[in-house]
Amino acid sequence: MPLGLSEDMQRTLASIKFVNPSDIQRELIPPAMQGLDCLGQAKTGTGKTAAFAIPMIERVEPGAGMQALVLVPTRELALQVGEHVQMLSAAHPLRTLLAYGGTRVGTQLKALSDNPPEILVGTPGRVLDLMSRGALKFNNLRFAVLDEVDRMLDIGFRDDIRKILKAIHREHQTIFVSATINDEIRKLAKSFMRDPVEINVSADRLTVDEIEQDYVSVDPRDKYRTLLGFLRSENPKLVIVFTRTKHAARRVAEKLQHDGIKCMEIHGDLMQRKREKVLSSFRSGRIQALIATDLASRGLDVMEVSHIVNYDIPDDPSVYVHRIGRTARMGAQGYAVTFVAREDGKTLTEIEKLINRQLKRLDADWVVTRAPDAVEAEAKPMPPRRSEEVVNRDASIEAQGIQARRRTLGSRFRTARRRR
Repeated sequence: MPLGLSEDMQRTLASIKFVNPSDIQRELIPPAMQGLDCLGQAKTGTGKTAAFAIPMIERVEPGAGMQALVLVPTRELALQVGEHVQMLSAAHPLRTLLAYGGTRVGTQLKALSDNPPEILVGTPGRVLDLMSRGALKFNNLRFAVLDEVDRMLDIGFRDDIRKILKAIHREHQTIFVSATINDEIRKLAKSFMRDPVEINVSADRLTVDEIEQDYVSVDPRDKYRTLLGFLRSENPKLVIVFTRTKHAARRVAEKLQHDGIKCMEIHGDLMQRKREKVLSSFRSGRIQALIATDLASRGLDVMEVSHIVNYDIPDDPSVYVHRIGRTARMGAQGYAVTFVAREDGKTLTEIEKLINRQLKRLDADWVVTRAPDAVEAEAKPMPPRRSEEVVNRDASIEAQGIQARRRTLGSRFRTARRRR
């Protein structure tokens, strides 16, 4: 993998069996090595991190202060980019600092003060926080990267990104990488780039050929039973099940655990330590299924993910591209299926238009067709929640002609106050 790289970098790449560059690496690395601004469109799982990290590492000078800033949308992606940078810079004495929420800012402030890194990888919110404390100096910055720009804008980081980029006064190189490129991203690029080299993936290549993509029409009331039957019969190595809300993720995970599927949920309400524990369990294979919301799963890079289930179809077609990009990493095979209710027809059409591909429709007996053993898969009834037990008990009492006494949380407080 020459691409104008130094001998040290070539040896590092050879040592980690990094031989054949992907399309985005082949197209992005040469202009980036020349110091040109780049706007790159790359599918998730095609090696985009190495595409910007390799030229960045090659051009950063050890001991010359912070020279590279990489902005990412989530903590998980910050961790993964940090791991890639550390691996690729094995022959370069460079320091990398990760800055994201959910961790003590004091630790990062001390690191910036005592031993300034050459490379900072962080989320916009935490980077702005460090800037407001006067801890970040961009005097020596030569390299600014925005990874997964589309998702950062979707999340609402537009103003934060502008504030950060405006604070970089000296001349520097800027690289944007995104799975999709729209007018908003082009407008942002025009504001902060100089004649960028644009590397596009045509619409029919937004999703890779290695992903088999289907959809099944399903009544919302049958979604869980369909999911359970599929997981039991298909027995995927690692599967991510996407839900639209954290409540749905929690409920689906509870039901799957009750029915014997090793799984955990990940969503925005989890504390950082818990999130890291969940991701570690998934990567190691201790759990088979990860029930996730879009934001919580962003940046998740697990090579062994074989299946994606869109339990809830995404409202934004571009999110579909990101979701299924969690499988078929670096040329592996993958399977993605989307559950489509009657009211989801328009969204499905928009997805097919975006990826320039018509998804195969499976009949109502889809699980049986794909995996015959699933016909016997039936969910065990969930144990009733406390509220359901109370309702059932009261109904039984009232059926005998006795008025049930109901107490609300407020009545408990009133009783306690009377006792005082």
